[in-house]
Amino acid sequence: MLHSRLRPVPRRHPGTVSVPVPDLKDEDHDIEVEESPEDVFGAFLPHLFPDDAPSFHGDPGQHLLYSSPHYGDLEIMVPSYPAQSEKRTEEVAAGLEKSEDGVNHVEEGRKLFAHFLWSAAMVVAEGVEDAEPSHTGPNTDARNEARDIWSVKGESVLELGAGAALPSLICALANASTVVATDHPSSPAFAGAIKFNMDYNLRNRSSNTQVTIQPHEWGVLDDTFAQKNKGAFTRIIAADCYWMQSQHENLARTMQWFLAPGGKVWVVAGFHTGRAIVAGFFETALANGFEIERIFERDLISRTEDGAQIRREWLPVREGEGPDNRRRWAVVAVLRRKE
Repeated sequence: MLHSRLRPVPRRHPGTVSVPVPDLKDEDHDIEVEESPEDVFGAFLPHLFPDDAPSFHGDPGQHLLYSSPHYGDLEIMVPSYPAQSEKRTEEVAAGLEKSEDGVNHVEEGRKLFAHFLWSAAMVVAEGVEDAEPSHTGPNTDARNEARDIWSVKGESVLELGAGAALPSLICALANASTVVATDHPSSPAFAGAIKFNMDYNLRNRSSNTQVTIQPHEWGVLDDTFAQKNKGAFTRIIAADCYWMQSQHENLARTMQWFLAPGGKVWVVAGFHTGRAIVAGFFETALANGFEIERIFERDLISRTEDGAQIRREWLPVREGEGPDNRRRWAVVAVLRRKE
């Protein structure tokens, strides 16, 4: 099971304060911090309540162990909550300070929800690992399909809205030629999480991938990074980047700008903000010069008896679906430029 790959590591710095869960529909409970009987019980919750799949994992600032079948245990630092402090209540009461441009960058950082590890990122990481030549999946067709969709060896990879950047890390371990992990300039991921996750896990493992960490605001294409890298990436990752409908146009423009000829965009999204907003992104992508190479929904909790993924047809509207029965599903799509 996908979520069983994660387990908590005791905090290196006890006393870190807890923070609110994302202000989204279908809120989930945070994973417990310390190794405890509650952690063990929590690991079984998806089995006991299979429709209640978690959309995100970990506490801000927490370290998690991601059990990789190919690379062993990877220690993943979840980005801290922006301006996380013991005086959070007093800060809110006093009013958070704004910068000279009138924007509260700390509050903007909080709205990005980078301070969790999202299930969609785990879907990408698992897919890239399934595409490894040494992978022994449930059957030949499944292995061939995984390699057709997810193979990154020798590819140039750009991750958008990276957060903890687990997909970027796995792509580096899978010998992509280059990997660039990006997030919004206000993202708390730049406070150390992405750097730790790359440096710590790549330090003693074999990888010749050139890895870069880069701020990028979607739709801003006139800065140095965008100008130097137009059409530079053969694979673009965007996992759970879709709950801000106002950013769909900017996100699609960024994808078009950076995508190399013949390249592919991996779109993976849970339905924690509803199905309609995800369907709206696909409409925006099609209007911005993309076509859908393949698309399906996959079960995040269960597999078949022989270990194969459980899938179903993607539908922009699914009758009878509600918050309680959509959270165990995610949509997986591969986009390419229209011929």
